Amino acid sequence: MKKIFYILFLIMPLMTCKKPITLAPVATNSSYLVVDGSINSGDSSLITLSHTVNIAGNARSNPELGASVSIEGSGGDKYTLSSKGNGNYVSAPLNLSSSQKYRLNITTGDGKQYVSDFVPVKNSPPVDSVNYAIVSNGLQINANTHDATNNSRYYRWDYVITYQVRSAFESKLIVINGDTSAFRTPAQQIYNCWLNDTSANIALGSSAKLASDVISKQEISLIKSNSELLRIGLSILVKQHVLTSDAFNYFELLKKNSEQVGGVFDAQPSELTGNIHCLTNPTEPVIGYIIAGGVSTKRLFVDNKSLPATWLPDLSYYNGCALITELYDYIPPGAPAGFIEHQVKEYIYTGIETPIDTVLNPKLGVIATKPYCGDCTLRGTNKKPSFWK
Repeated sequence: MKKIFYILFLIMPLMTCKKPITLAPVATNSSYLVVDGSINSGDSSLITLSHTVNIAGNARSNPELGASVSIEGSGGDKYTLSSKGNGNYVSAPLNLSSSQKYRLNITTGDGKQYVSDFVPVKNSPPVDSVNYAIVSNGLQINANTHDATNNSRYYRWDYVITYQVRSAFESKLIVINGDTSAFRTPAQQIYNCWLNDTSANIALGSSAKLASDVISKQEISLIKSNSELLRIGLSILVKQHVLTSDAFNYFELLKKNSEQVGGVFDAQPSELTGNIHCLTNPTEPVIGYIIAGGVSTKRLFVDNKSLPATWLPDLSYYNGCALITELYDYIPPGAPAGFIEHQVKEYIYTGIETPIDTVLNPKLGVIATKPYCGDCTLRGTNKKPSFWK
């Protein structure tokens, strides 16, 4: 059985999309290698290795942690990737030669050997522009590009969205050394944070049937109108790849299989064959398709102020958030001599609650909240990205 039958789609986390797609559970004991990434020219290459899991089980990811990964050129060049943990393998920036073809070599921790086909270097033309359109159910992100030489024709886009969030309450106090508190400096604030979100869909475009190699208003992503991504503002970095026709057909089939699975009368999953093979066991299926070439990018900023005022974000993450009754260090009525109830020490200094502010009512105390309500660094970083406007 040299082809990967459609049943695999029901058991694998589709790694070409950065987020797993949940389909109907199927019982199986098989576990196949999943290879996600590309060989990049002019930049580092990130290859992610994992194994398929049965979505009827408890496991949601199974990274390959002990592999040896290298990139090989048809002219004999070889570049070794280093492990960055969690199944991620990274190379130094590479300058690929358009006169050579390149492939990926993998030896997993259990000694199995895998290799991709040699693929040509396909460098992407510049992204002309990235813009957005307000549609009935959200914000549609579009890309525009062209190749004056008419040599690209097949395109794929992925992206990274950086967006801003805020805590339910602003914490003005910080605990120091576990036994005292002070007012936060701007560098210590935990009210504004930034998070990253990666591609959740497969975005493809082709000009093969057009006279000119032009792509116009190609949808890259649709962000729902109630998404938290739109609460304050976001920045999307769109990455454009050029594919061979075979690679385009692979990703197009993957897109159809992942989006059209439904009832018995809907389009059924089709066979999927990538360009990566197991040398140790030639009959073993391998999930993934390796491409090589230069990637072009373009960044777009979207400010919430430019969006419809009726678009209200889903803030269910903060459900249950409330300010805790003031906490004090005090002597309870009837307590023995020398006894003090240390509420601040018990709840604040231990990290059970996050301090928000001081209060005088009638004596000095502390207002607090649950950590997830007052500390956005539990979700992201409080360091504003250098590209943020």
